[in-house]
Amino acid sequence: MPGFCAAAGVPRSPTRTYHELWLDKTPKADAIRTVTRDKSKCQSGLAAWGSMGSDQMPGLARVATAAELRAAGLSRGTVRGLVRRGEMLPLSRGVYAMAGAAAAGADPRRARFLPLAAALAISGPSAVASHHDAAIIHGIALLDYAPADVAVARPPGAAGSRSGRTGIRLHIAALPSGHVTVRDGIPVTTVARTVIDIARTTSFKSGVVTADSALYTRQTSIAKLSAVMWDCERWPGIGRARQVVDFGDARAESAFESIARVAFRDGGLPQPLLQVWICGNERTIGRVDFLWDEQRTIAEADGAAKYEDPDRARKQLWRDAELRRAGYEVVHFSWAELASAPDQVVRAIWAAFGRAARLREMAG
Repeated sequence: MPGFCAAAGVPRSPTRTYHELWLDKTPKADAIRTVTRDKSKCQSGLAAWGSMGSDQMPGLARVATAAELRAAGLSRGTVRGLVRRGEMLPLSRGVYAMAGAAAAGADPRRARFLPLAAALAISGPSAVASHHDAAIIHGIALLDYAPADVAVARPPGAAGSRSGRTGIRLHIAALPSGHVTVRDGIPVTTVARTVIDIARTTSFKSGVVTADSALYTRQTSIAKLSAVMWDCERWPGIGRARQVVDFGDARAESAFESIARVAFRDGGLPQPLLQVWICGNERTIGRVDFLWDEQRTIAEADGAAKYEDPDRARKQLWRDAELRRAGYEVVHFSWAELASAPDQVVRAIWAAFGRAARLREMAG
């Protein structure tokens, strides 16, 4: 009988004179290195720093505050001269970077690193990247574009400005050691803590997009998310975070599918199976995005590329015919349809349930 097959599931040093944020591919506990130079070595150090080739410093962000530069022996006049010559860049009031650090390339993650490094330098030695900026660093999905302000977290009572500067969203919250790591040389909340922070402070849909992405990429697990929630059990928004974690699914392969799952839930549909292989009488037909097996209904989340390629479109029509011959109703929906009229998508699936039920009755 045709049916579905089995689914094919660091703290930084408290003293920093020059600090170097090495954006290595592999996270290292010692990725943040403090280099203290006396006045006699400072100019030669700056010269060596500035003369490094781009091949020697991939993704390197070097940032220092004015106080750190003075402690290293650079007078205000020297700093002004370096800025005039273009060897040093002012990032914000009292924060500077070497000019070569500004080349972020086309990678949106690295474009964020330099302002984030500046924010961390300002916010104190206990500050870490958090919330949407932590998600960007970890490479997990966000529903919306990240705000212009970079997000930084710091524990209560830690040294640093009591209020965030323009361009910095400062969150004061406990940071247990198990909630902090280093990624690409940046001190950052762990993936599990990042998911919970986003789930607590944004909408249910936004939280699901980020949670599904973190689970799908195997950067966290339900157990790790639950452990963070236990640590934060009395925090604002933790109830919504629990709902997000309960709803999270490692089989959702994209933000598109995560948003569809939320729309199905909001529309009262039963929870579907995801990424299921469907078998006909003689062969495997293919893998489908969503399956309601009891209702003999399949839903497919279609990207635009599927129909821009005529060959792919023909293959999709053939597959739909095979699925219907196997006894399934098939509903397709696009990103535009889901974003603008999710209720219509849900109604189309309910209608497919009805058609499938009538066909079963006719078949006896």
